[in-house]
Amino acid sequence: MSLKPLVSDMDHIQGEANAIIELVEYGDYQCPYCGMAYPVIKNIQKKFGKELKFVFRNFPLSKIHPHAKLAALAAEAADKQERFWAMHDIIFENQKNLSNSSLIAYANELGLDIFQFKTDMEDETLVKKIESDFESGLRSGVNGTPSFFVNGEKYNEYWDENNLGNFISKKILSTAW
Repeated sequence: MSLKPLVSDMDHIQGEANAIIELVEYGDYQCPYCGMAYPVIKNIQKKFGKELKFVFRNFPLSKIHPHAKLAALAAEAADKQERFWAMHDIIFENQKNLSNSSLIAYANELGLDIFQFKTDMEDETLVKKIESDFESGLRSGVNGTPSFFVNGEKYNEYWDENNLGNFISKKILSTAW
């Protein structure tokens, strides 16, 4: 399966725009496996540096994770104040506390304008952004979280640091030729 749509400026991107490797994660903030993948991705980002671009797309599995969509909304609301990645990180680092009051406390901790944050949490365009991410995941063959795509192709192996890291290393070598 391939990524649909391809990464664009509508996505949340960390790293160099022209990086050799593009790693896309479809994730759910309340998913325990996404929580386990979070430090793996951080380490892979450190390891590959400028050669890697990381993209996060929301895929809240709301039926089994009742706080996932609210957490995704909090990250999107933080993005309105240019703090998406800071909120993304604090949510994963506090994955067991995703109540509305906890998310507001995280926004406060990040120095966000709380009135604006609460207003943005109600913004229907942010709900549509999350739904759009989810629909793109379905079109791309995502059926669980976390799901990864490397350079537009679905990565179906285990995503521990060794396997994913080795796969990325091989992609870099094959791209370099």
